[in-house]
Amino acid sequence: MINLQITIQLISCLLLALCISLYVLRIVVNAVNKLGLFDKPNARSSASRPIPTLGGIAIFFSFVFVTTIGLYSFQLPEWPYILIALMLIFFVGLKDDIVNLSPLKKIVAQLIAAGILIFLANIRFTNLHGLLGITEIGLIPSILITCFTIVVIINAFNLMDGIDGLAAGLSLLISMVFGSWFLVSGHFDYALICFSLFGAVAGFFYLNVYGKEFKIFMGDTGSLLLGAIMSIIVIRFNEFNINQTQSFAISSAPVISFGILAYPLIDTLRVMAIRIINHRSPFSADRNHLHHRLLALGFSHRSATYTIIASNAIFIMLVFIMHTYGVLRLTAYIVIAGSSLFMIPAFIIKKKKLIKKDDPFQQLLIPPYYEEREKNTRAVARLKRRQSELKPSTLASFFHRINFW
Repeated sequence: MINLQITIQLISCLLLALCISLYVLRIVVNAVNKLGLFDKPNARSSASRPIPTLGGIAIFFSFVFVTTIGLYSFQLPEWPYILIALMLIFFVGLKDDIVNLSPLKKIVAQLIAAGILIFLANIRFTNLHGLLGITEIGLIPSILITCFTIVVIINAFNLMDGIDGLAAGLSLLISMVFGSWFLVSGHFDYALICFSLFGAVAGFFYLNVYGKEFKIFMGDTGSLLLGAIMSIIVIRFNEFNINQTQSFAISSAPVISFGILAYPLIDTLRVMAIRIINHRSPFSADRNHLHHRLLALGFSHRSATYTIIASNAIFIMLVFIMHTYGVLRLTAYIVIAGSSLFMIPAFIIKKKKLIKKDDPFQQLLIPPYYEEREKNTRAVARLKRRQSELKPSTLASFFHRINFW
């Protein structure tokens, strides 16, 4: 039962985090302008002018400050260890924004943070709810699955931060979905975490999307932090739903979690798969994310962001409606429906011939003989015959021909 005092406390934390976030962001923007820490446009970026970065500082400060105060009335013994892990991720992102860290160093830091959460905060998966026929899992599988989940979600939010408001907007949606469930199911401590996060991110979202004088990017400082917080929320959501006798219990919780984070997870796995197929590092830069494809279709940053957020919101509603369908059927729906949605922009781009040949970052599975194909179809046919004689068909060539995914 939700009482009035809890509701007032959650709303107060949300509003306080929002106000602190807006105040700190203005300070950060002025400081960054003086230090010259701008995100300068390049061939890969979607910005057209230098924009101050390090907006994640305000998100971190407002979220941690408000959550720590708000949790005073709750018993949450793991919060100090959660705070340590978040501080590690925050400083890694901060250093990456200033001096650029290698992907390996960031992965190592993420694994250390995952270790703190698993062994000190005792935040880990202990049950897969029947996924792949598995329910309770042992310690070693639990550690491996939890580490993998944390690293994937952190990097998913990091890679998603490509256009104005996208990472922040989806974080607002996801935190409110999880926060609402924690609230109605009686887990008020984690509801407070979600509501505080919503307020902290809302302040940044406003200045990032609608700001003019104080416009700012979150940088890796913010995106890595959001991914770390979301991974904690996802694990707790799954663990709280082990007891199916509680109020508002959700069956197939791991699959529901995947559905709530559908866009960042599917887009990240899809892009990394494309890079690996093309014999490139999964952490290499390109313009193959869905938001880049929407920009190629003529969407503005704001319209692309709201389109993706609205699509993910509809996807979340359908997933919750179908939560009783069973793990296997629900997983199949998410994978098939989610992957199909990503093919629509690529199909339109191909039909309208919007691929930029002079853009080395727009890797839409373009065959290496793209220019020759435009010049002379007969020459392309001869080239194809020679290639088929020299080497057999591969998975990469198959995706080259489809060119949708």
